[in-house]
Amino acid sequence: MAKKFSWKQNLIVLWFGTFMAGIGFSEVMPFLSLYVDTMGHFTKGQLSLYSGLAFAASYFMTAIVSPLWGKLADKTGRKLMLVRASAGLALVFFLMGTATNVWQLVAYRLIQGVFSGYISNANALIATQVPKNQSGQALGTLVTGNVSGTLLGPLLGGTLASIFSYRLTFMITGLLFVVVFLVTTFLVHENFEPVQKEAMMTTRGVIKSLNNSQLVFGMFITTMIIQAANNSIAPILALYVREIMHNSPQTTFFSGVVAAIPGIATLFAAPALGRVGDRIGSDKILMFGFALAIIVYIPMAFVTNVWQLIGLRFMIGVSNASMLPAVQTILTKNTPPHVTGRIFSWNQSFQAMGNVAGPMIGSVVSSSFDYSGVFISTALLVVINLAMVYTNTKAMRRSA
Repeated sequence: MAKKFSWKQNLIVLWFGTFMAGIGFSEVMPFLSLYVDTMGHFTKGQLSLYSGLAFAASYFMTAIVSPLWGKLADKTGRKLMLVRASAGLALVFFLMGTATNVWQLVAYRLIQGVFSGYISNANALIATQVPKNQSGQALGTLVTGNVSGTLLGPLLGGTLASIFSYRLTFMITGLLFVVVFLVTTFLVHENFEPVQKEAMMTTRGVIKSLNNSQLVFGMFITTMIIQAANNSIAPILALYVREIMHNSPQTTFFSGVVAAIPGIATLFAAPALGRVGDRIGSDKILMFGFALAIIVYIPMAFVTNVWQLIGLRFMIGVSNASMLPAVQTILTKNTPPHVTGRIFSWNQSFQAMGNVAGPMIGSVVSSSFDYSGVFISTALLVVINLAMVYTNTKAMRRSA
C-alpha cells in the first residue's frame, strides 16, 4: 500500500514540476523579441534574426544534451536529474533577467537548454514506478502538466510582463523554479538501483535491447512531427487573430485566450483518454488524435471570427491529449526498465527538434502562402504522421 501511495505522490509533485517547466520554456515567447529590442538599436531584419536565435537556442541545446543526461540518469537515478534540472532553471532565469545585451541573452538561453531534462526524467521516473496496466492513465495525467504549462505559459508571461516588466518576469519565474526544486528534493521518492559502469550499455546495445526498435524510433519521429505541428502556427497565431478581428483593440486579450484554450482541453481530456488507451490500445488512441487534428486544422484556415478559432483550438487540445500521452505509453511498454532513462531522453531530443523546426516551417509557409497556408501545411504534416504510425504499429495490432 505504501508503494502505491508513493507513485501517486510522485505523480502529483511531478505534475506540478512539469507544469512549471512547460511554463518556463514557453512564457517568454510573447515578449522575447520585445526584450531583445530593448538591448540595442536594430533594423527589422536584425531584430528578426536575433529573436529567432534567442528563441531556438534553448531547444537546439536541449536536442544535443538530452541523450547525455539520459545516460547519466541510468547511472545515478532520475530524481537527481530532476533536482539538477530544477536548480539550473532557477539560476538561469535569474540570469536572463540581468542580461544587458543580446549575446548574453542567447548564451543564457543556450544554458537553459543545458539544464533541460526535467520533463523526460519525470516521465521516466513515473514510467518505471507505475503498474503497466495503469501506465496510460498515469502518463496521460503527467503529460497534461507539460502541455498545459507550455500552452498557458504565453498567457501568463504576457500578463506578468504587462503588469511588471520583462526583467522582473524572468525573476518571478526563477522563484517559481526554486519552489519546484524544493518540492522535488523533499517530496519525490525513488527506489533506484544504479546500472553498474561495466553493465552500462552503448548506444548500439540500447538499440539491441529493444524488442521493436523500429516502433520506438518511429515514436521518436512521431514526437518530433507532433511538436512541429503544434509549434508551426506559433509565429503567426497572434497575427492571424489580429487579421480576423480586423485590428480590434481586444486582439491581445483574445490572442492569449486562443493560445491558452488547447491547454485547458488537454488538462481535462488526457487522463480520460489515457484510461481508454489502457483498455483498447494506445496505438488506436494515437491514430484517433491524428485523425481529429487533420479534421480540425483544415477549417482553421477558413474561420471568419475569433469564436470559431477558439472552438477549433479547443478540439486541438483534445487531439494533443490523445497524441503525446499515447506516444509515452507506447515507449514505456516497449522499453526495458534499465534503458528507460536513455529512451525518454532521446525522445526529448526529437521533441526539441520539433520545437525548433515548427516555427521555422510556419514562418516560411506564411511568408509564401499567407496565414491560411500554415494550417493547411500543418494538416499535411499530421497526415504524414498518421500514415507512418499506422505502418509502425502493425506489429502491435497483430500481437493484440
